[in-house]
Amino acid sequence: MKLAVLSPVAWRTPPRKYGPWEQVAANVAEGMVAKGLDVTLFATGDSITNATLQAVCPKGYEETPDADAKVFEALHISHLMECSKKFDIIHNHFDFLPLTYSRLISAPILTTIHGFSSSKILDIYKKYNSTTHYSSISLADRSPELNYIANVYNGINTDDFTYCEQKEDYLLYFGRIHPDKGAHDAINIAKKGGHKLIIAGLIQDKPYFEERIKPFINQDDIQYVGNAGPAYRDELLGKARALLHPIHFDEPFGLSVAEAMYCGTPVVAYRRGSMSELILHGETGFLVDNEDEAFSVLNDLNSISSVACHQRAKEKFTKRIMVENYLKVYQKILN
Repeated sequence: MKLAVLSPVAWRTPPRKYGPWEQVAANVAEGMVAKGLDVTLFATGDSITNATLQAVCPKGYEETPDADAKVFEALHISHLMECSKKFDIIHNHFDFLPLTYSRLISAPILTTIHGFSSSKILDIYKKYNSTTHYSSISLADRSPELNYIANVYNGINTDDFTYCEQKEDYLLYFGRIHPDKGAHDAINIAKKGGHKLIIAGLIQDKPYFEERIKPFINQDDIQYVGNAGPAYRDELLGKARALLHPIHFDEPFGLSVAEAMYCGTPVVAYRRGSMSELILHGETGFLVDNEDEAFSVLNDLNSISSVACHQRAKEKFTKRIMVENYLKVYQKILN
């Protein structure tokens, strides 16, 4: 089987630090190479892969001064589509734009829908509903207006994470610094209980960071350590007493939740989006509705087994399982 994996070009694949869609695309490509497929990864020129790499954008537009994101995206997507006859199937991790080519080429396209940025983009997905294939990354993130061939949970590369039973005395917020992700809630939760909080993540909303987060950072009980790369991410997730995930939107998946659990770290998350599919309440963490409820369960963290957290992620959210499930989807499409 000749497979094309289309990754975004905001960041390198896999990303140096932030870039969840690029990370999943990398995990799919590497996993399929290991399965013996003939894989071509369409990504940035500095990407690292065991697949054949095709690139027209030297680096990600977020890492290229004065880059025009739309130009990069158009060049990147059209490059794949113009050589699509070489492939048996295209696995699209680049949102809805590639769908606009789907009726112009012969290769079938499987689009992993990593989330809906707004309800307005549904019109494009609906247009190609009957002529292409969609997979969701959680049952919570499905639209009733679309047909899905499968639900395949994102899978983490377990080589990047270490199971750790010995915890240190801090809580962790790991994610984009944006109102949707609730970093300010994490600060309030930690301060209510007098707990140390480490914040790690890309500052995506600078006014929000300056107004709601920065005033509380003292590098003592509230620390900001920047956008952590793989090695530091593993250390932070593994040694934390818990990951705080107080999201203010219906998150489609949440890689950091699966990563934390694989490291043996429980997660305290707001009960929104896919969280009830990832976290087993009372077994691998706690699902709560607000800051007060989150604060109230912190004293119960010792009741959560690190082994149970690790096993949950190992059984549901690994690259190996994700790749096996996508391989079944490919075969279903081709048959």
